[in-house]
Amino acid sequence: MNEEKKQALYAQYLESTHRLGRLFSVLTLLMLLSAPFVIGAYLDALPDMGSFWRGFLSIGLVYLVSCVAEYLIYVPMLGAGGSYLAFITGNLINMKIPCAVTARDIVGAKSGTAENEIISTLSIATSSLVTIVVLALGVLLLIPLQPILQSPALQPAFDNVVPALFGAMACKYYRGNFKIAALPLCVMSLLFVFVPSLVGSTSFMILPSGAIAIGLAWLLHRRRAAEEGSAL
Repeated sequence: MNEEKKQALYAQYLESTHRLGRLFSVLTLLMLLSAPFVIGAYLDALPDMGSFWRGFLSIGLVYLVSCVAEYLIYVPMLGAGGSYLAFITGNLINMKIPCAVTARDIVGAKSGTAENEIISTLSIATSSLVTIVVLALGVLLLIPLQPILQSPALQPAFDNVVPALFGAMACKYYRGNFKIAALPLCVMSLLFVFVPSLVGSTSFMILPSGAIAIGLAWLLHRRRAAEEGSAL
C-alpha cells in the first residue's frame, strides 16, 4: 500500500472517529445530566432549580480549570479515538492514562503519530472492557469478599494504590529527564507539605507544575543551542 493510500485511509479513520466521538460524547453528557432529573421526577423529589443552579455553578467553576488542564494535557497524549473513549468512560488518571502510556512505551510510538493514535485507542478500549468485567465480578462477589475488603490490615494498601501507581510510572520519566523533573517535583512537594489544603486540588496544581517544567525545558534547550552554536 502506497503512502497516499495510507494517508487517505487514516484521514477517513479520523473523520469517522470524530463523528462517532462527538455523537456519543453528547449522548453520554445528556444521559448523565438527565438521569438525576428523571429519577427526581419519578420519585416526585425534584430540587429547587434556583438552588440547583447556584450549587452547579459553584462546583462547576472549581472543576473548570482542571477540565481545561486535563484536555490540554491528555488529548495530545491519547489522540482523537483514545481521548473520546477515555473521557466518555472516565477514570483517566487511575486507569486510562497509565494503560495508554505503557502501551505506547512498549511499542515505541511517539505522540502525534498515527501509531500512537491506534495504540492509545486500542489500549483504552481494552482497559474499558477489562474494567467492566472486573466491576461486574466485583458486584457479584461483593458480599462474599466484604470481610476481606473491609479488613483493617488491607486499608493502608487501598489508601495508597494511586500514589503507588503513579510513583512507579513517574520513576521512569524522572530517570530519563531528571533535570527537568527535579525542580517541579521539589516545588510541588514542598508546597503540599507547607500548604496541606492543596492536596485536594491536584488537578489544578498541574498547571503551575507543568509551567515550571515547560519553562525549565525551554531554558535548557536555549542553553544547549547556545553551546552548540558557540562550538561551531
